[in-house]
Amino acid sequence: MNLPRHIAIIMDGNGRWGLKKNKTRNYGHSAGVKNVEKIIEAAISNKIEFLTLYTFSTENWKRPKKEISFLIYLLEKYLDQQLKKLIKKNIKINILGNINKFPIFLKSKLIKAQKLTTNNNKIQINVALNYGSKEEIINSIKTTIKLKEVVNEKNISKNLYTKDIPDPEILIRTGDRQRLSNFLLWQSSYTEIFFIKKLWPDFNKDDFKKIIVKFKRMRRNFGGLR
Repeated sequence: MNLPRHIAIIMDGNGRWGLKKNKTRNYGHSAGVKNVEKIIEAAISNKIEFLTLYTFSTENWKRPKKEISFLIYLLEKYLDQQLKKLIKKNIKINILGNINKFPIFLKSKLIKAQKLTTNNNKIQINVALNYGSKEEIINSIKTTIKLKEVVNEKNISKNLYTKDIPDPEILIRTGDRQRLSNFLLWQSSYTEIFFIKKLWPDFNKDDFKKIIVKFKRMRRNFGGLR
């Protein structure tokens, strides 16, 4: 029976959810943040060791400035309100991506969250921020060359943002879109991908558990035969 250690999620559909409710896209983003808390609890209940959340991509800077500002505000608000709870619940926060482009006040809070939770071990939440997989792979190759290491699969993997994290066994994308959107391209070479029609705020604990149950029943050959 397959037991997943690492689940990655593309949390798509927040803005569309807000508009469907005759509200704003930002209303949907707020609902999406609330749903993150529920899915973290579901991951803990199902004994998942690593949960990676695609929170803000390198391409998201193309969005309207007001929407970007609101997303930054939501992230800052979440850290202010939830950091003590995360510490108390033994949750480790890890950032994937280049956060230097964010405002200094947010960058400082992200670094603080990583530092204060570094020894927590119930679950590791990898927050992908200003993350782009193509950029990550290019940077890894550059680092490998700079370190005068052989450019091979092992060393490229070692120099990725996810160097100390196992590749995800499961990748979930909500929002009824069937693409990876520059997310964990290297790490997902043998990941089981689940495309879900529900928009992210509607994705719930039962949906999460059903995917894990389906995964456990899968026969994974990794290119071979059994």
